[in-house]
Amino acid sequence: MARSRLVSRGLNSLLIVASLGLSASAAQAQDVIKFGAPLPLTGPLAPEAIKQQQGYDLWAEQANKAGGISVGGKKYKVEIVYTDYQSNTPRAVQTTEQMITQNNVNFLFGPFGSGAAKAGSSVSEKYKVPTIAATASSSQVYDQGYKYLFGTFTPNDTLTTPLTQMVKAKAPDVKKVAILARNDLFPLAIAQEMEKSAKGNGLEVAYFEKYAIGTLDHSATLSQIKSLAPQWIFVTGYINDLLLVKKQMADQQIKATVVSMIAGPAYQEFIDAAGAGGENITSAAWWHPAAQYSGKDIFGTTANYVKLFKEKFKSEPDYAQASASVAGALFQMAIEKAGSLDKDKVRDELAKLDVMTFFGPVKFGPTGQINSLEPPVFQLQGGKPIVLSPALIKQGEFKLGVN
Repeated sequence: MARSRLVSRGLNSLLIVASLGLSASAAQAQDVIKFGAPLPLTGPLAPEAIKQQQGYDLWAEQANKAGGISVGGKKYKVEIVYTDYQSNTPRAVQTTEQMITQNNVNFLFGPFGSGAAKAGSSVSEKYKVPTIAATASSSQVYDQGYKYLFGTFTPNDTLTTPLTQMVKAKAPDVKKVAILARNDLFPLAIAQEMEKSAKGNGLEVAYFEKYAIGTLDHSATLSQIKSLAPQWIFVTGYINDLLLVKKQMADQQIKATVVSMIAGPAYQEFIDAAGAGGENITSAAWWHPAAQYSGKDIFGTTANYVKLFKEKFKSEPDYAQASASVAGALFQMAIEKAGSLDKDKVRDELAKLDVMTFFGPVKFGPTGQINSLEPPVFQLQGGKPIVLSPALIKQGEFKLGVN
């Protein structure tokens, strides 16, 4: 597929205009809707950013194949403007403002993760630009009283609570938990919710420690954890963080009845790199391709979304890619319902959405955060993520013991 890619050096960031199905000159000649997508396409968060870009691209491709987005009887093509903020949150804020004031985007997708999404949302709120954060789950993102920010991830406790309840029910001998968290908004918030959930279910939190972003040696921390002999080790971070922690756990021959990691095991890259060392690691996420939803969005069913994704990218989608795609689909539905590109009208339609999608039921709560999903809990078994709950999409039974 032909794509135009225009590169500039503004604010030391890489600006990519991906006009799906259009050349740059054609984009100027036709009616288009511009969506801004600041992403950490380089730096340590690049693996996660690439997933989001794939999700956005698939949605834009499908929308354009169908003729574009219908606005008051007129069709508009989708154009996505990408910026690389190089895994640097202050730069994410700068590039978000650049998109609005210089690139004149109509609508925005939030930067990756809770920390950058929270920071960037101050800019979109200032300019009253409707924004959907596709990878921000922490309540601190949505408790700012903002009107133009929406998010496709349920709160963090919707992951930790069912995971804890499952461990308590299936592994009653688990009494002691050790928690290790990346000192970043989303991973730390998940860890704090895990601590609350564990204590609320009568478990002892014997260890809770943070590690700095970019930490390469966890040996001293892991030695402390090993000395406490917890039955459950819970670690948060991103793909590269968690792979490193798991390798160093193996180096010290640390074993536990339960090992949980969020969010790495949801990604195929983690599964491939961890190999046999990932066996029986548990996790939770906001979506899984095993789901069987029949939606009113452009993708229709979950199965159709998975099929289209596999055809384009030759791999199975995970929750990060699916969330990015549904964010685009939700914008499309809201714009078509509004029959206008007026930002306030589109914002109001987003706030009123109560719709089934391939991603699941979508309804935004009073803060703009989705409150209608039941995220899956899963476990790596035989090199694959096997869904353990909810019962509707359950694929296997919980197994104990991680080496």
